[in-house]
Amino acid sequence: MRTVGSNLTNKTMQFAPVLVNTDRPMSYEPPTPPADLPTDVIDTLNGYSPELLRDVAHYAEDLAEHREREARLAEAEEEDEIDERPDDLPDDVPTKATITIKEINDNRYYYWQWREGDRVKSKYKSPVNPDE
Repeated sequence: MRTVGSNLTNKTMQFAPVLVNTDRPMSYEPPTPPADLPTDVIDTLNGYSPELLRDVAHYAEDLAEHREREARLAEAEEEDEIDERPDDLPDDVPTKATITIKEINDNRYYYWQWREGDRVKSKYKSPVNPDE
């Protein structure tokens, strides 16, 4: 055995992880793309290196999860708006409005009240029932 050079160093080598698909046996044939995958996407992917294909796969998975999460949040928000809107809330009053009581000339009234920017908006709802 020959030794080349007299300087020895202790370096740690780092290896990138390799993903191996264990769901399907290895084949010597190229994979068949999904039928609904556009031809231009297939052609583009066929020109990529294995490393770039793994990057694309990782990004595509992250993007799919992001879009699914956004769709779930939007759906939940729509359900919350539908569930939280009181039946007697007028169309021109936002869901975030609360009911407040104002006293005018010794009479008490319910008002819807909400904030728009720096201003507080109000809309008449009904008189307060003295039995309440």
